[in-house]
Amino acid sequence: MNRKFAAAMLACTMLSFPAVAQDDTATDKGTGEDTIVVTAARTILPPNALPLTIDIIGKDTLDQQIAISGSITDAVSSLTPSFSPTRQKLSGAGETLRGRSPLYAINGIPQSTPMRDGSRDGFTIDGFFIDRVELIYGSNALQGVGGTGGIVNQVTVGAPRTEGLGGRFLLQGTADDGFSKDGLGGKVAGLVQYKAGRFDATVGAAFERRGAFYDGDGRRIGINLTQGETQDSQTLSLFARLGYELSSTARLDLTASRFELKGDGDYVALAGNRLTGVPTSAVRGTPPGEAAQNRTESVALSLTDTDVGGGNFVSQIFFNRSRDTFGGEVNTQATFQDPALAPVGTLFDQSQNRSRKLGAKLSYERAVPGFEDLTVTVGFDALVDKTEQALIATGRVWVPPSDFRSLAPFGQANLKLFDGLVRLAGGVRWENVKIKIDDYHTLASTTFVACSATVTTNCGAATYGGVDVAGGKPKFQDLLINGGVIVEPWAGIRAYASYAEGFTVPDIGRITRAVNRTGVDLDSFLDISPIVSNNREIGVELKRGPLDASATYFWSSSDKGQLLIARPDRIFDVQRQRVEIEGLELNLRVAMPIDGLKLGVGYAHLQGRYDSDSANPDGIVDTDLDGTNISPDRLNLNASYNKGPLSALVQTQFFLSKSFHGKVNPDQRNNFGGYNLTDASIRYQTGFGGLSLSVQNLFDKFYIDYSSDTRLPTDNLAFFAGRGRTFTLGWDYRF
Repeated sequence: MNRKFAAAMLACTMLSFPAVAQDDTATDKGTGEDTIVVTAARTILPPNALPLTIDIIGKDTLDQQIAISGSITDAVSSLTPSFSPTRQKLSGAGETLRGRSPLYAINGIPQSTPMRDGSRDGFTIDGFFIDRVELIYGSNALQGVGGTGGIVNQVTVGAPRTEGLGGRFLLQGTADDGFSKDGLGGKVAGLVQYKAGRFDATVGAAFERRGAFYDGDGRRIGINLTQGETQDSQTLSLFARLGYELSSTARLDLTASRFELKGDGDYVALAGNRLTGVPTSAVRGTPPGEAAQNRTESVALSLTDTDVGGGNFVSQIFFNRSRDTFGGEVNTQATFQDPALAPVGTLFDQSQNRSRKLGAKLSYERAVPGFEDLTVTVGFDALVDKTEQALIATGRVWVPPSDFRSLAPFGQANLKLFDGLVRLAGGVRWENVKIKIDDYHTLASTTFVACSATVTTNCGAATYGGVDVAGGKPKFQDLLINGGVIVEPWAGIRAYASYAEGFTVPDIGRITRAVNRTGVDLDSFLDISPIVSNNREIGVELKRGPLDASATYFWSSSDKGQLLIARPDRIFDVQRQRVEIEGLELNLRVAMPIDGLKLGVGYAHLQGRYDSDSANPDGIVDTDLDGTNISPDRLNLNASYNKGPLSALVQTQFFLSKSFHGKVNPDQRNNFGGYNLTDASIRYQTGFGGLSLSVQNLFDKFYIDYSSDTRLPTDNLAFFAGRGRTFTLGWDYRF
């Protein structure tokens, strides 16, 4: 999109068609209602005091979407037009927000592992324990490393407010359109809370069994043995929170969670045919090795006090550990071959990501004495992350242990002028990062490809590598800035402009494991340097009476961005090139004259390009980002009804066709044809709990999902259809 045209379009939009936040529970509408504090923003100021695009997905809306689609990531994607359509797999590789990877967090604890991104960070806690999801759009460093696309912060259930015992339970059953026996699934979850004086406790567990998925033609959806599946799996999620009120303003909280999703390993993949349009399917069988799975454990201790010297003090120390096991497919194991261990083409192996994080966060915020219109926040963050990727069948190391250490003091200021008519906001964050990697030896790097019915070219070829790489301690220091201005001439009507920088490290695991030449010293290996991206945006919001609307135009760039480029053996490598992205987001939600009825529309247009001259980059972006790196344009329509005991929703998502042009896309094989999906949900509250029926893909439409349609365009094993009509019947009860 031409920037001048986009700016003119946005100006017209400001007058005629602004857009909206995604949820009814975002209470700060300039109407005097209680304000939800967006904890991911590191401030207790209301969202309308911040020059950011922020959405809050409340509990009721979140539960409704999870019942339709099955996960928090799917719920966020369904409600957010500039978020990629999900792959409906355990791996979220290629799922982006505004064309870049978001930082997933639970109560501010990072779940993402950017040093070796296993793309499992969207599955680290069951949605039953989440009270709301906070979305902050665009590159920023508010939570440190990883937020180049934005922040998806999952806020867990809060402490009980009333004395005594309480809780809630959930029972759900799921079936495909044909009620196939192997397609049946179910979920049971419970949460118990207790409060006695200053002490309170919350404990809960959720167990879910998912059956096989079926597409709109009644065919079993294909299995991705390597990256992992949510179908044919079992999930156990545990949660606990213990709290103690030290005083009327101070509180101590200990939270812990454990999440484990395991594939059942009941199916093997049956290759599809892209030429005839037949998607990958699955048949009964026993895959080799262990089924793909992931496990995440987190513990956090926080101390908060809303009145320390007249200000708000927040502190947290946390530990997070994850272990992501990837499955194995015999005919796609070229990378793992080593003639020293077994004849080429016969060696089986599978990998496992292991990551451990230890961190601390401190912040203090207060209005300046004698100048109460100026609010200042100061803080300090520390993070130590150790990540590696091992081959568990043979005991080899694919990605060497990589130590990441970040020390970051920061400061923010927010100045209210003319009684709130204008606000100025800005801040700085000093990132001091050190990465340590010891000397290591790469794999034999055999490019052997087994001959099969689906692989007939270059099969049997083999070249061998395996090189010694000198480790190092590359360092990074930078001052990341942000700033913006907000104008709010009337309550509920505001416009803002902002600039913010975010940073992350590239997928160092993919880079280090792919070194194929001698003499490399990681201290001078520029591909390991961090990614610094920026986000510039202008927006307008209207939240008055029956209207809840907003419009945002943004553009961002990074000189050494990160691209995932597919190799012939289905392994993705990282390239570091200049990336530029721009987009327009529109949302509108209107309360109709019929009490309880609301209509909504959302639209996102994104365009991203990169410099494809990897050998001699010239800084000129000449090729469109493909479906592995950016989402399609989307139009969302929805109608909801909430009155008394009855609530209902109908929503349609139009994923618009997209062509990828540029220097390295001559044949257009990865173009996207587009599709639309409609979901529905209804719930009725009785004296014995709430009964709900949710339907995903209401019209049982057959479609090839966006990721499969645009990445690996010649791979018949990665040609997946989306899920067909699926029913979920639920009962929930509170006491």
